[in-house]
Amino acid sequence: MITNILMSLSIVAFAFATALSTVDSMHFFQLNSYRFDTHTKWMRENSRRFLAHSTFSVLMLICLFLEISINIKAGVLVALFALACIWEKPKKAKKPLVYTPRVKRMLVTIIVVSTVALLATCACMLKNHHESVILLVATLIYALAPVLVLLANLINKPMELSINNGYTRDAKKILRSCPDLKIIGITGSYGKTSVKYYLTTLLKSKYNVLMTPESYNTPMGVVKTIRGSLKATHEIFVCEMGAKWVGDIKELCDIVHPHHGVITSIGPQHLESFKTLDAVKSTKFELSDSLPEGGMLVLNADDQNIKDHGSNRPYISYAIENDADYKAFDISVSQRGTSFSVKAPNGETEQYTTKLIGRHNVLNIVGSIAISHKMGIALKDLKGAVRKLEGVPHRLELKENGAVTIIDDAYNSNPSGTKAALEALSLFDGYKILVTPGMVELGSKQDELNREFGRNASKVCDFVVLVGEKQAVPIKAGLLDEKYSEEKIFVADNINEAINFVYALSSEGKKKIVLLENDLPDNY
Repeated sequence: MITNILMSLSIVAFAFATALSTVDSMHFFQLNSYRFDTHTKWMRENSRRFLAHSTFSVLMLICLFLEISINIKAGVLVALFALACIWEKPKKAKKPLVYTPRVKRMLVTIIVVSTVALLATCACMLKNHHESVILLVATLIYALAPVLVLLANLINKPMELSINNGYTRDAKKILRSCPDLKIIGITGSYGKTSVKYYLTTLLKSKYNVLMTPESYNTPMGVVKTIRGSLKATHEIFVCEMGAKWVGDIKELCDIVHPHHGVITSIGPQHLESFKTLDAVKSTKFELSDSLPEGGMLVLNADDQNIKDHGSNRPYISYAIENDADYKAFDISVSQRGTSFSVKAPNGETEQYTTKLIGRHNVLNIVGSIAISHKMGIALKDLKGAVRKLEGVPHRLELKENGAVTIIDDAYNSNPSGTKAALEALSLFDGYKILVTPGMVELGSKQDELNREFGRNASKVCDFVVLVGEKQAVPIKAGLLDEKYSEEKIFVADNINEAINFVYALSSEGKKKIVLLENDLPDNY
């Protein structure tokens, strides 16, 4: 009787502990874009995260192989599984696990595999009267919970491919049913989301426009937008195209077949996966290669990497520094907004004002003006739309919080973006504070570029708060290269500690201007 109770309690405790560990592993697998290679690399680099899980697993296995009674084994396992539940209870995440249909299917697969293993073990136990066997299998399932996520993904792969292909075929069918729809693809290492938002606002002054929302720039994000939001009344579809691997842009183009394309920038973004800058260049220009005869290609003439790559087809250029078809000049930037003029290829000029700050925003707006003008909207008719432009969430978004002004640039920082953000910070009067964990996914150049970020920050910031001991090292080194006072540097363990420190920090009687530059997800 006691044996049955303890066995039942151990199985219940096992189920809870395994569920918590599985959900945690699933969360990071999702953050790593469901990619086997990316996730296994992350697991190797973050092996310390699994120390407690491994310790509990080893203790359980040791207990099972000791020459002690089944009641003691079951009792110890109940205690260890209970402790594991406490240790592995969900922690507050910046970006929690999203229970997408794919995640739900994977969880069902894990439950089925685990249940089959336990039922088979139960049958063996009843036949041979070895109660400890079921405890051993339960322990092994718990121990292998992080691996079971990868196994479930492998088992489900054919089904997931079939489902995704079905959704993609449906999206293509919807696009074919809209023959008059004009599709504009936008890609770039940075700036593509801002151009997407600004261009959509400008085009809406004349057309019915749909854009991919937020950061829906993957094949399934684009397909979801088409299937869920595209209507027969839409005249233009502005489609953001993201890439981490060679061929990603071509895959998106094969789905939507853009009529026009914009390349906003090319830089050392996602070098962790691209490996070389040349691979980034060729991937971004997959958009150019996919455009039809007569399609409009729009390029940023201020980007040296775009100029170096060149185009084998005619294109329209925009710039604020170099000569271009659409050139911004007389730029005046303050903390209250920006004014500038634009000259079109026909010599026509128009002056614009926006509440957005920063020269980089002018560049993105000029690119949007160029496309809108080429699509039949007069320069003067775009003035009102430019005045109405709103900041893109988490991209130099201004937020007033009492005595503190926050410049929220927390989305996916990059070398060009950090320079633009520091330039924006320099416009403000007050006590300038930088809060950052630095930049990631820059491959072998990551330390070098973060060190340069630190050197640039030293020229603007009154105080620097670095987030994460590991990430802080190269940025701090860059600050110290410029003889920046170490007393003006604080290293926080996490973003919450950093923000609390900033609010408690003395600002010498000045208003605090806080630049939040990047906010890494939980897998960093």
